[in-house]
Amino acid sequence: MAQLYEDYWKITLEYSDINSDRFIGTLRIIVDFVNKNKKKNYSSKLFNALQQEVYTSYPKEDMASVRKSINQFVKLGFINFQLKTYHEDTPLFLEAKTSRRRKSIFSKIVYTNSSFNRSVTNDSNKREINFLIKTLEEVGKLSKEDISALMTIEINNVPKGYLTEEELAKARKQAKNIRFIERKYNQAGHLHTILIRLDDLMFVKGDLYFEDDAQVEFGDYLREKEHKRDSYLYRIYKNQLKEESSEKLGKVECMLELLDYPSLVASHIKPFINSSKDEAYDPDNGLLLSKNMDMLFDLGYISFEDCGKIIMSEELSGDLQNYLKDYALKSIFLNEKRLKYLKYHRKKIFRG
Repeated sequence: MAQLYEDYWKITLEYSDINSDRFIGTLRIIVDFVNKNKKKNYSSKLFNALQQEVYTSYPKEDMASVRKSINQFVKLGFINFQLKTYHEDTPLFLEAKTSRRRKSIFSKIVYTNSSFNRSVTNDSNKREINFLIKTLEEVGKLSKEDISALMTIEINNVPKGYLTEEELAKARKQAKNIRFIERKYNQAGHLHTILIRLDDLMFVKGDLYFEDDAQVEFGDYLREKEHKRDSYLYRIYKNQLKEESSEKLGKVECMLELLDYPSLVASHIKPFINSSKDEAYDPDNGLLLSKNMDMLFDLGYISFEDCGKIIMSEELSGDLQNYLKDYALKSIFLNEKRLKYLKYHRKKIFRG
């Protein structure tokens, strides 16, 4: 079983919410463009014309971000190489009236046609999600370490289309030795984003299961969790964090990086599952963070001192620690209640 560690599964997403106007709107522009130009041969001029159409509706800081927003649909399987055609279910996705139906169609397209190394200008026949799900069928569950290990696999060298438990354990050990998850946490986060949007898959206590299997093993736990979660209260909680950011920074920004990302995460300090109902929706038990910072904070790779100074786990690579070392939470966010939650995070969540 050959392993090419730096030839990993390269997946990046410009838009992570498949129900958002930007995701659906950009896809619609691409499909309309393909329909209008299906008799033309592919050329860089044709691709540039599409980029301009996307940019007109959804401006970016640079054209590289525009290309990324187009290429994500090629990687996910909605659009095929060189803009020649699209998946037969892509129009159904655009016509879907509910998020539930949209999720189902998304799952089918990604499972049957996604290929993370594919782009408008580069073809690929690898089916990484297919490989991952078949491995899940074989082993029953996948931890975050398992999923990261799978990202190092050259799947064309595994003709049976999945890993056994023994092969997965070997891959996991080798991925740990090269500190893959710490070095490629951004790509691992994008893969996690895709997996949580696929039908019949769910994460429970950090591990990926088929939903039916999870219900059998964690039925009581899942029912309790579902009972605790109130989606409307959670929206209010996130809005309160956005209002706090706007009031104290002048606009809605990541409280750590101080950048106005188009999408920010209301990140719990004391994890939701460990919180009382009052704690779960207390805005002082939260930070408004970018997705990358949220993942590092949620997994305990970073935390904060009472003065706001960032502290980092030794499990992070030296390069990443050097990149993060100057970040800090401003004192304007460090009220008495939030400091108590941060103390909990340092003690219970941080990988010190």
